[in-house]
Amino acid sequence: MIRIMFVCHGNICRSPMAEFVLKDMVKKHGIEDNFFIASSATSTEEIGNPVHRGYKRQAF
Repeated sequence: MIRIMFVCHGNICRSPMAEFVLKDMVKKHGIEDNFFIASSATSTEEIGNPVHRGYKRQAF
């Protein structure tokens, strides 16, 4: 199993986006069972805050 952890300051922007993009990529290739992909923060500053609104999926 390949383990990948994306890390940024608050885990509300960059690292969750990278996590979601890579999870989608490995799923599309049918190899998601070979990976554990997650994201985390280096700070507790953003605990309780949601993913940044600019990164949420928009309904069109």
